Amino acid sequence: MSLQIHITTLSSPAGVLIRNLQVEISPGTIHTLMGPSGCGKSSVLAAVCGTLEPGMSWSGAVRLHGQRIDTLPVQARRVGILFQDDLLFAHMTVRENLLFAVPAGPAAMRGAAVQQALQDVEMQEFAHADPARLSGGQRARVALARALVARPQALLLDEPFSKLDAALRERMRALVFGLVRDRGIPALLVTHDAADVADRGLLIRLGEL
Repeated sequence: MSLQIHITTLSSPAGVLIRNLQVEISPGTIHTLMGPSGCGKSSVLAAVCGTLEPGMSWSGAVRLHGQRIDTLPVQARRVGILFQDDLLFAHMTVRENLLFAVPAGPAAMRGAAVQQALQDVEMQEFAHADPARLSGGQRARVALARALVARPQALLLDEPFSKLDAALRERMRALVFGLVRDRGIPALLVTHDAADVADRGLLIRLGEL
């Protein structure tokens, strides 16, 4: 099932940023938003997940698997988001960071979900590590695992590779895109780097709308 985004208008206090944006993202595909700074790329993601900043407004609708979700509370939308900053909790171990995101259920099932998520990003040896002692790339992998362990039905990617060096950026890009495709998750990526575009046919340049 797909993620459907229809934004009639998206505005900041300074004026309208976006008019008539329509995107339908099929399972396992990655659409990309590009455009100059301040054109509203990240605000589109915020509208989808329900975290627009005060003073911003939008009209339209977002549907996930046919159900309208923009009218639901943020926590009920089942939309995951991965930022350029990992935002890990400093007072928790890697495992505890992931457990925080796992849906409620039996302890054994939640623990197994964390173990599988760590295995997916090749970080199972660091389950009890302090996030502050990890490298930037390791922290990025933990952040990805935490986003996925919540079992999102759609994934938003807000320049998640921008702070990584070139070699690590390429590996993380391949890892994220591979997991999105394998799990059949519709994903929307915001980036300034053309190298991040997974499919040129699914690229939207906001400045050209």
